Amino acid sequence: MELNKKNGWDVRIHVDGASGAFIAPFIYPDLKWDFRLELVSSINASGHKYGMVYPGIGWVIWKNKKCLPEELIFHTNYLGSDQPSITLNFSKGASNILAQYYTFLRLGFAGYRDIMNNLMTVRNYVQEKLLATGHFKLLSKDVGVPLVAVCLTPKDGKKRMYDEFDLSAKLRESGWILPAYTMAPNASNVKLLRAVIREDMSLAIADKLFADIL
Repeated sequence: MELNKKNGWDVRIHVDGASGAFIAPFIYPDLKWDFRLELVSSINASGHKYGMVYPGIGWVIWKNKKCLPEELIFHTNYLGSDQPSITLNFSKGASNILAQYYTFLRLGFAGYRDIMNNLMTVRNYVQEKLLATGHFKLLSKDVGVPLVAVCLTPKDGKKRMYDEFDLSAKLRESGWILPAYTMAPNASNVKLLRAVIREDMSLAIADKLFADIL
């Protein structure tokens, strides 16, 4: 806002909510990241992640009609009247939209809140159990989406004979997908494993994961 005022700009903010847009409203209600911030004009969210719908659906919402540029609106009149649309102009099945509509009605705010709280409970359990083994160092933050990112620690003060990529490949043999990857170029020496907690992840399933890791 200060830069806008100083330079006579009117630069607005689009929030790429992705997964977090379905987490923050239910877990961190006091976190101001949305239209409560004056400059935020639009937000997108991924329905196929924590929106509880299968892949292929995403949402974008504008603060008001004024924030939606007219050049983004596609007009057709082949049904006899003007039909404004902001979607890509091609045919696609509506099953994802129907599924999302159903979950919104079926779960409601309270239902989504309960699911997100349960995800965080499982996340905390996985995090505590992994750290308790003494084999891992936590890299992810407590505040955020329900995931755990860790790296291997030295064993007896010495470098291990295997790394995160080896462990990821070994776990895949048991059906687990814990991707391993290196960080950005300036921290490419850091390797990590990431466990994203899904809605169907339970404490019992987490215990099976720990058994396969150890």
